[in-house]
Amino acid sequence: MSNFTHPLNKPQKKSRPSISACIISFNEEKNIGDCIDSVAWCDEVVVIDAFSKDRTAEIARKRGARVIQNEWPGHIAQKNLALDAAKYEWVIALDCDERVTLKLKEATVDLLGSAQDVNGYFISRKIFYLGRWLEHGGWFPEWRLRLFRRNCGHWVGIDPHDTVQVEGRTGRIPTGGRGINAAVILHYSVSSLSHQLKVLDRYAEIQAGELFRSGRRANPADLTIRPLWRFFRTYILRGGFRDGAAGFHMAVNHAYAAYIKYARLWEIQKSLVRLRSKGEVVPSMDETREAETPCRKPRDI
Repeated sequence: MSNFTHPLNKPQKKSRPSISACIISFNEEKNIGDCIDSVAWCDEVVVIDAFSKDRTAEIARKRGARVIQNEWPGHIAQKNLALDAAKYEWVIALDCDERVTLKLKEATVDLLGSAQDVNGYFISRKIFYLGRWLEHGGWFPEWRLRLFRRNCGHWVGIDPHDTVQVEGRTGRIPTGGRGINAAVILHYSVSSLSHQLKVLDRYAEIQAGELFRSGRRANPADLTIRPLWRFFRTYILRGGFRDGAAGFHMAVNHAYAAYIKYARLWEIQKSLVRLRSKGEVVPSMDETREAETPCRKPRDI
């Protein structure tokens, strides 16, 4: 969990459209509180929780969020469920390991107070990795469309890599600073190298499953050339070496992610492992989730 704590802010009196903050969660009791605090200025916070086994739902409810529990259907489906549950015209979408900075809040309020024909805004994420903010390697600025009119946007992509597709004109919110003193989403994605490897392995299983279902099969180039190119592009072409040891480790693990995804796909196509359903591979800090869980319908807490 990060050391960043966003001040609790009351909704702004300034005339602007109402905003819903949408968050998805599963076993995120270490992160959910800080995440919700960073968007406490929004008009509502909606948390779609995949029946967490820890105190995630309880903490979110105590922070004033509206919690809806739904069995995990995949990243994209869960995030679209959050959009469907939101009440207001504008939505800002976050994961539990992300925080909205004070400057981003101020920029959002200013922009929405005058927004007319713009239906969405790209916001840059800033990754905190191995004790420092990454500034190179393609990791900053890392533009993500996270603020948009609810009726004009929806989540698309291939799990676990989701993106928002918006109809109409979009813009960007300038970063205007460094670290927490910028108009960015702070991303505390991994706590250690061992944690990162567990996350990459889980995501590789999700990605390999999606590729296999689409008819894709692994070939020798996927297992050799693709990882080497990933490292070269991240560390050399995009200047990851300028971030010191953190930049090196990120480039190596980025290359490993490319390898393990296609290695997992190769395992599946050779029938060496079972192709698991999305509901069996829940993206959370909990690495010991049971393979089978009872089916439940969505419900409000």
